[in-house]
Amino acid sequence: MNFLNKMERKLGKYAIPNLSLYLIMGYVLGYILMFINPAMVDFLTLNPYLILRGQIWRLVTWIIVPPSEFDLFTIIMLMFYYSVGTNLERTWGTFYYNVYLFMGMFFTLIGSFLIMAVSYVPAFYSNEVRMAYGEAAYFLLVGRSFSTYFVNMSIFLGFAATFPEVQVLLMFIIPVKVKWMGIAYAVLLIVQFLQSNIVGKIVIGASLLNFVVFFLMTRSGAGMRMSPRQVKRRHDYNREVKRAKPASVSKHKCAICGKNSEDNPEAEFRFCSKCNGNYEYCQDHLFTHTHVK
Repeated sequence: MNFLNKMERKLGKYAIPNLSLYLIMGYVLGYILMFINPAMVDFLTLNPYLILRGQIWRLVTWIIVPPSEFDLFTIIMLMFYYSVGTNLERTWGTFYYNVYLFMGMFFTLIGSFLIMAVSYVPAFYSNEVRMAYGEAAYFLLVGRSFSTYFVNMSIFLGFAATFPEVQVLLMFIIPVKVKWMGIAYAVLLIVQFLQSNIVGKIVIGASLLNFVVFFLMTRSGAGMRMSPRQVKRRHDYNREVKRAKPASVSKHKCAICGKNSEDNPEAEFRFCSKCNGNYEYCQDHLFTHTHVK
């Protein structure tokens, strides 16, 4: 947690707000390319074999490859993930949410090259498959296994860990707490992981490693966790503060991200009564920082 706080002080100004929207816009571009020419997607996938041969754009373009075919269910799921991701960003703060998503993408990149490495070990691949397809075609098939599907699912797991008591309507009818959906999905992932071959294990493990690492870094999410009641209280508090905002604003500075009132006159700053000392925080970190003892 302290490490992330230090990183936010240095790099927080570079964080990308509303990252979930950009991810969905990338999917829209991917669907357009698929509609124009489905074969174009093969030039965008995460293929480590071709990346090492100069096609470095694949290090980025695989992010816009849609995780599924375009249909009504996909539209509903994308809207759901946008809502979930937006709520996480508001609760954790833009920098932490950026770290979470980019960490998942980074581990996925590492996983693709790990698959390439182990594929040259006889114990992990079939010579017949390599001989039948050839190296380029073989890794093209492997590249299709990588998408942001599991990264998106890690967003849901992060939401379930942060807001376990929130209820959603399963199939638009059955009210279910998010924590039970998160547990059910985690069990399915474990079963899928155990039943998969080495490629499947690396794809699943690499894409979801960000959930494990991030919540371990934040003490299993304890420093980030906020109930819906606390979130509502924070929003109500910010609304009331804005109503009572004086005409002149004195200089304030957040102890976490370094944001100040001169460069951000619209931001709100408050001292934390639980911290040992005069530590002031902006509205994004007032409820999520680690208390100084």
